[in-house]
This record gives sequence, structure tokens and C-alpha cells, in this order.
Amino acid sequence: MKGKAYNSRRMGRSGLMRKLVWCGKSSVSRRSSKAEAVPEGHIRVVVGEVETELVFLEMEANYLNHPLLEKLLSLTGEEYGYSYEGALRIACDIRLFQYLLHLLSTGNPSAHYMDLSDLISNFNFQCSN
Repeated sequence: MKGKAYNSRRMGRSGLMRKLVWCGKSSVSRRSSKAEAVPEGHIRVVVGEVETELVFLEMEANYLNHPLLEKLLSLTGEEYGYSYEGALRIACDIRLFQYLLHLLSTGNPSAHYMDLSDLISNFNFQCSN
């Protein structure tokens, strides 16, 4: 199913993604990727694991250099390829991705020492409290 977002059951290569849990319902607005201009220094990404639940989010372009985002992009590319049209795609639980963006935007120093399994564990811990 080339071009589909990650389904954690299909990600045999990374048991880390299987550890994701859905922490309640979160309202993430779906926006048209063409409706609004992206502010300078930002990029628009498409995030989600299920094709019907993809959302467009904006983030600072410099976040692409962060090792956790590089890992998510690498996993997405390995599974679905690197050639497609449109916004950059990140196959990841939407709430996990928002948690990562929150850590990066607040300058939380722990984000610089985490690997993907740490991020998922911390996210799951936050959701359980």
C-alpha cells in the first residue's frame, strides 16, 4: 500500500511504533494544504498513520534537523518511498507528533537526548497521568 501512512501493525521493522497508545481523543483541525500560505521559516507536513485521518500541520523548518524527526522521516521513507507529490509526509500518530513539536517548541532539553523509544515512553507516560 505505497503512499499510505504507517499502520503500527505493519511496521515489522520497528517495534517501537507498536508501543504507541492512543491517549484519548484529540481535536486536530484538518486544513486544506493549499488554503493558507505557510509563514516564512515554516513548512507544512502531512501527519498520520491512517489515510483517512491525515492532518496538515505547520512546523518550524529547522526542526527537520532534529534526530527524532530525522528518524521518523527515515522510517516513513523506508516504508513508503521517498518520491511523491505534495507536502512532506510523516507517518506517525498525530498526538505523538504534536508532543514532539511541543518539546521542541518549548526548548525542553530532554528532547535532545531522546531516541524514538524514549519519546514514545514519555508520551505514553504523559497520557496515562
